[in-house]
Amino acid sequence: MLDDATKAITQLFSPPLRAVLWKTIGLALALIVVVGIAVERLIVHLVGAGSASVEQTLGAQAHMPANALAWLLSIAAGLGIIVGSIMLMPAVTAIVGSFFADQIGQQVEREHYPADPPGKAVPLWLAIWEGLKTALLALVIYLCAAPLLLFAGFGAVIFFLATAYILGREYFELAAMRLRPRAEAKALRRRNAAVVYVGGLFIAAFVSIPIVNLATPLFAMAFMVHLHKRLSRKII
Repeated sequence: MLDDATKAITQLFSPPLRAVLWKTIGLALALIVVVGIAVERLIVHLVGAGSASVEQTLGAQAHMPANALAWLLSIAAGLGIIVGSIMLMPAVTAIVGSFFADQIGQQVEREHYPADPPGKAVPLWLAIWEGLKTALLALVIYLCAAPLLLFAGFGAVIFFLATAYILGREYFELAAMRLRPRAEAKALRRRNAAVVYVGGLFIAAFVSIPIVNLATPLFAMAFMVHLHKRLSRKII
């Protein structure tokens, strides 16, 4: 698997994938900005409403303490958004990857497996559907793990291990569906669940690195194309 990861990283900046790299980075940043603005607006609204409610309940003398509390909560919320944007990257990656999976898979197959039968493009609606399901699952896991971050990072460990599972599953199946029917791709993933999960740990490590994680869709898809090829040859 180290060889698979090395090949995937090496190909990230190759000329055929360079345009895809910029597209994935741009779309990922756009999604993060949209989510960040929406969350920030919601927090400002809630803090403002809470401050007004405190003043109405306790009277004018509570104006300064309420403003101070609102200011502190706004700072905490801003820090939370920054941390949250990192934690939400698996969900963003799942959506972004669904748009570009076939372009990435095609280039990896063309460069490293020219003698093999070429894969067929997964229908875009199916790829997006798989990406949305994975993104929603990632969000649920994030919401469950976030409160546990206070307990010596226990939530971060849970989130990391869960991310390895959900991203490993999505990208392996997207790679496999280029050469197999959907049901067969899922069955192959289940038969090799342990191997695919270990592969997912590589992806989870990659998506945990700030800035670098914007390129996760390229790395994850390229990596899983190599893993799928190796498993397929063992079956044959």
